[in-house]
Amino acid sequence: MDGNGRWAKKRHLPRAVGHQRGVESVRVLVRAAREMGLQALTLYAFSTENWRRPEDEVSALFGLLKRYIQDDLEEFVENNVRLRIIGDYRKLSADLVDLLDDALTRTAANDGTTLVVALNYGSHDEIARAAAKAAEKGAITAETIAAELDTAGLPPLDLLIRTSGEVRLSNFLLWQVAYAEMWFTDVLWPDFSPDHLREALDAFANRERRYGGR
Repeated sequence: MDGNGRWAKKRHLPRAVGHQRGVESVRVLVRAAREMGLQALTLYAFSTENWRRPEDEVSALFGLLKRYIQDDLEEFVENNVRLRIIGDYRKLSADLVDLLDDALTRTAANDGTTLVVALNYGSHDEIARAAAKAAEKGAITAETIAAELDTAGLPPLDLLIRTSGEVRLSNFLLWQVAYAEMWFTDVLWPDFSPDHLREALDAFANRERRYGGR
C-alpha cells in the first residue's frame, strides 16, 4: 500500500494526513473485497524495516491502526469478515497486542473474506522463523517450512498488487509469491479504488497460469 507520503507531499500536507487517507482506502477496499467474494485480502501495513522511520511517524501509524480496529471491529463481526495477522506482532506494544488478540478472537469463527494484516512483517524473518520451527519437529522440506509460515492455512497467493509505481517486492510474501501473478500501478494508495481493484482482477483473469509448465 505505497504512496501515502507522496500523496500528502503533492498536496503540501503532513505525511500523517496521507496515512489517514490511506486508512480510508483500506476501509473502502475491504468492503469491496467482501462484495466481490474474495477469499482473502492481505495488506502490508508495517514491515520489519519500517522501524527505521521517524519515531513520530511510527507512533502515528500505530495510532491509526488502533483506531481502525476499534472503529471497524463490529463491522467485521457483522459482515462475517475474519481478521488474521501475519508477522511478529507480539513484539508491538502490549495494549495493541491485546486489542489485536481480542479482534482475532471475536472474528475467528467468521468464514467470509479473511482480512490478513501484515504487522512487523518481513518475509526473510518469516521464512527463518518457519525453518527453525520445522527443524525442531524433524526434517526440513518445502512442505514442513510452508506448514510453519505465518500464512499457513490461508488460500494460495494468486495476485500481488503494488501501488505508487514501485516495481519490487520489498521483502513481502517472498515464499508465497512463487507462482503468483503481479500487477503494478502508478496510482498512489490513497487514490486506489474498487475500480482499480476490479481492473487488477480483470487483468489477472485474462492471464494464463502455467506454474512452470508449457
